[in-house]
Amino acid sequence: MSDPVLRTRDVRIELSGGDAVIDGVDLTVAPGEILGLVGESGSGKTTTALSIFGYNAPGLRMSRGEIEIAGEPMRDAQAFRAARGRLVSYIPQNPGTALNPSLRVATAIEDTTRAANAQEQASSKRLLERVGLPADSDFARRFPHQLSGGQQQRVCIAASLAPDPALVVLDEPTTGLDVVTQSRILDELLRLRDEQQVAMLYITHDLAVVAQIAGRIAVMYAGLIVEEGPAAEILRHPRHPYTRGLIAATPDHLRPRLLGAMPGIAMAVTERPAGCPFAPRCELRTERCESELPQLEQTDAGHEVRCFHWRQTPPVQWTPIPQAAAAERAEETILEVESLHARYRGAHEEVLAVDDVSFALPRRGCLAIVGESGSGKTTIARAIAGLHSGSSGRILLGGEELIHAARKRTVQERRRIQMVFQNPTEALNPRHSVAASIARPAQVLRGLGGVQARAEVMRLLEAVRLPARIAERYPSELSGGERQRVAIARALAAEPEVLLCDEITSALDVSVQAVVLELLRELRDELGLSVIFISHDLGVVATIAERVLVLENGSVCEQGATREVLAAPQHAYTRHLLESAPSLSAAVEAWDAVGLSSAPSAPSAPKA
Repeated sequence: MSDPVLRTRDVRIELSGGDAVIDGVDLTVAPGEILGLVGESGSGKTTTALSIFGYNAPGLRMSRGEIEIAGEPMRDAQAFRAARGRLVSYIPQNPGTALNPSLRVATAIEDTTRAANAQEQASSKRLLERVGLPADSDFARRFPHQLSGGQQQRVCIAASLAPDPALVVLDEPTTGLDVVTQSRILDELLRLRDEQQVAMLYITHDLAVVAQIAGRIAVMYAGLIVEEGPAAEILRHPRHPYTRGLIAATPDHLRPRLLGAMPGIAMAVTERPAGCPFAPRCELRTERCESELPQLEQTDAGHEVRCFHWRQTPPVQWTPIPQAAAAERAEETILEVESLHARYRGAHEEVLAVDDVSFALPRRGCLAIVGESGSGKTTIARAIAGLHSGSSGRILLGGEELIHAARKRTVQERRRIQMVFQNPTEALNPRHSVAASIARPAQVLRGLGGVQARAEVMRLLEAVRLPARIAERYPSELSGGERQRVAIARALAAEPEVLLCDEITSALDVSVQAVVLELLRELRDELGLSVIFISHDLGVVATIAERVLVLENGSVCEQGATREVLAAPQHAYTRHLLESAPSLSAAVEAWDAVGLSSAPSAPSAPKA
């Protein structure tokens, strides 16, 4: 077996006060291997990745451990600087902020190799071809803002490959991308692995994606590796209760089921207990778990787990969604959209973003809108909310036609339709406390006084499963899942009848996503909400929506009951979306079909 491209031994990164952010991390990645590093936000994945580059966030330091890249020990800052780009490259989660907005595509790639001659220009074009992008001069001269999200990400991949590194670290590279773009990027990574024997450390919270691409998986929780082994073995037979919880919370469009939300939340670094950090959330915990930290124990060849009771970890239960829950909630229609058109004005032309879209939303029902980025999903939601000026057609709420501009609607009409945006960090005012953000809609749209609004804040925080103590906190002091639930509470403060949810779970951990989806299901039953749910994740759609509308280039190509559309799509575009969507169950079934008990070191993980 070839020597590892990456080897970390007993790495500890700690705060200035001595509390460990990651502790005792051992990782190895062989040439041509993809290691998936998974876990919730705050588990230490990105801190581990940055340590490979010798980077530590302010207030952090590496107090112990060894890191070796391509056989070269990283003993000091000079060794790390010499390795960056030459031996190891980094592909970030958000390519829009990683690419210099003032550099053209070709220049950005050439800048990675610190050269700008004719030979390097030709090299940049070859790199663009390697990642499936046009290699013509027109594309090479574009700026990042002229590219789609998927194109930006592939430019980042091309730039990272320019110096021919032995190891590439990918930090959530497909989070937020539609399934078609995601599938293209994953295919490119697999091709590069096979053709170039590039080793990759792939960081993600999406186990369905990991199942498609990784040969081995390392699961992190509270800065510790709690389980590691072949992907096929871990995803079929998880031994650690935390790994089992992640799998139980992962939605699947091929096998729709009730998601299992893990109890509790991940603890802050300074709140971790003396024993097993997962013990407060674990159903198998004993007194020993609360006082003693388990060590990694080998269960099978190449499979290790950090748990005293791993033999008692139950299998994941795939509980199908009851037929009654998937049926239409009511015959009464709360929202109708008839022949909706929406346009954007460009510099030289007018672009038709939504073309003759019609649908009906039943009271207490959930309609999902799916499609690639740029298909018009968000534009439809903004038009319904009155936030898109260039729209025409009829929008009827409770049988009454609405004016397209929100500012011309009555207070009651604005109150009855509320929107939850994709990015809660940008949607919440950073200068307003949680209480102020939630109270404002109640005061402006419902006319509540200060005391009443404060009581409403407490009620809504409880409704979205948040503790009352966060009312005085600010958005920067919350996790991503907490911010998203605050955004939902703010929308609910208006007592709406229709809730527009625009990709509200796309950047959340699967555990938090399961909580948010269950919360929406409960709110529909308790408050009689009707929901339009925009998503590119077909697994999420299969879990929450009774009906689905598929958009292609702004037009409806198919719509119907979710179960029927996902099980037997009639349109070629819908079939394309389904073929591109990752599926955990499909990967496991493919492994079972070929009798694969463990993935090889240079993996051949099946594609759904």
